[in-house]
Amino acid sequence: MQHTSEAAGHSPATRQWTLVATILASGVVFLDSTVVNLALPSIDRQLDAGLSGLQWIVDGYLVTLAALLILGGSLGDRHGRRRVMVIGLVGFGLASLACGLAPSLPWLVGARLVQGVAGALMVPGSLAILRATFPEGEARGKAIGQWSGWSGITTVVGPLLGGWLVDALSWRWIFFINVPIIALAVFMLARRVPESRDAAPAAPDWLGAATITLALAGIAYGLIEGPVAGWDSPLVVGGLVVGVLALALFLLVEARVRQPMVPLSLFGSRNFSAANLTTLGVYFGLYGATFFLVIYVQNVMGYSALIAGLMLAPISVMLLLFSPFLGRFAGRYGPRFFMAAGGLLCALGLLAFTQLEPGSSYWTGLLPPLLIFGLGLCSTVAPLTNTVVSSVPDRHSGLAAAFNNAVSRVAALLAIALLGVVVSVTFGSALEQRTVGLPLSAEERASLAQDPTGAADVAGLPAAVQRAVDDAYTAAFRRAMLVAALAAALGGGVAVVAVRDPAREQASRRDAAFRPRGRGPSEYKQSRETQYRKAQFMGRQRESKHKRSR
Repeated sequence: MQHTSEAAGHSPATRQWTLVATILASGVVFLDSTVVNLALPSIDRQLDAGLSGLQWIVDGYLVTLAALLILGGSLGDRHGRRRVMVIGLVGFGLASLACGLAPSLPWLVGARLVQGVAGALMVPGSLAILRATFPEGEARGKAIGQWSGWSGITTVVGPLLGGWLVDALSWRWIFFINVPIIALAVFMLARRVPESRDAAPAAPDWLGAATITLALAGIAYGLIEGPVAGWDSPLVVGGLVVGVLALALFLLVEARVRQPMVPLSLFGSRNFSAANLTTLGVYFGLYGATFFLVIYVQNVMGYSALIAGLMLAPISVMLLLFSPFLGRFAGRYGPRFFMAAGGLLCALGLLAFTQLEPGSSYWTGLLPPLLIFGLGLCSTVAPLTNTVVSSVPDRHSGLAAAFNNAVSRVAALLAIALLGVVVSVTFGSALEQRTVGLPLSAEERASLAQDPTGAADVAGLPAAVQRAVDDAYTAAFRRAMLVAALAAALGGGVAVVAVRDPAREQASRRDAAFRPRGRGPSEYKQSRETQYRKAQFMGRQRESKHKRSR
């Protein structure tokens, strides 16, 4: 890592250019991640993607991004953070252009895979460059705060801009909009931002990166294609088997290589393991809910892409406004309560989504669950991140943050793949029940069942068929939200059981140090607060005595 003395040598102008450049660079990734979901129904109509195609558009990007995220940070430390980030930006821009020009679904999915690779080179760079350019202390804290603030604004503005582009122009423009932003960021990085790298960087763990990529790709393929090709398909079975075996091989590699991508010793920290399990559960609920909710409100409730973007804005606004305050409270009183309450509130919000129906209004049907879910995220995100970073030695804090970031992407990947299975199976069963007695041929029934997104073409069919499709997708959506709620609740439950509050444990150890021997807790009459005050008083007495002796 760049030394503080080197960071202090940069001029104020250089630091300001660096801040703007990193905000633009990271903003592209945040923008892309918030707007693609809004365009999925439009992409489905134009490219005839179906549910599995829509899943691949999102999960294809997440497979390569999640698997290579830590490797991207390692390459930046070794070969220069600015250089690697510029390469990532150029690759992301070219891939975005390819996405916007995609004539078919396979083309689009391929370009999204490349976007994920490029994103893995970009995402770790922003904060690493800021840490290397700004001196440790107030200046660095202020810079990271500004970076975080603008990132939060991006998550608010992104869905609105993306929704407007989809409605006014085309879904292709959500990818084209990346290109000018990337061009400006590359210019600033190349001309105004100093290079930085580690003096003794770790060697990239290529074998670990290859095995985890294969693991995520195999598992995602099996789960996404299973409902389409059949669970007995050799490709589906092979994908799942290869994925599981590659995951086991990844763990073996990480245990044996000299400089692993993810040192397994990190999991010896109880808080590190628990916080990442909480991340897996809560972010499973978050990404699964947003993926299927956006499809539901557009295909079944009839909202436009812009209105769907406005619908999600309250969550982003709440995160921007309330996360810092709740993070400070968690730092003062300990993270366990906030992480646990946050996971359970997220689960409650997801359960409330199960009451949605095609005719639900925004104010009474959508907004209350969104507010509950948003409050849960606010309570979880900052304490969770701080717990992950503070639970490992300082030399591993950056790696711990990167791993937690990767875990959140894996949670998204698994949510979209697993909930897709739930939606496909439930939709097929519900549609069959609701179309009994309707004048449909076997071919028409099969055609309707093949598109479990609520967007089946019912032109020329009786109005009752449209109602049956809407009701079937509503049943599937509700089942998916129930599973997502269970995952979020499990995440909160892990926090209750496994997360420790360091401040409380230190206080307990202080109290135990002044407890008279031979007395049990029931015999010890002084309260914990009284003991703590007694310890403070005795400390002052010792300090006064020491000063007098000098």
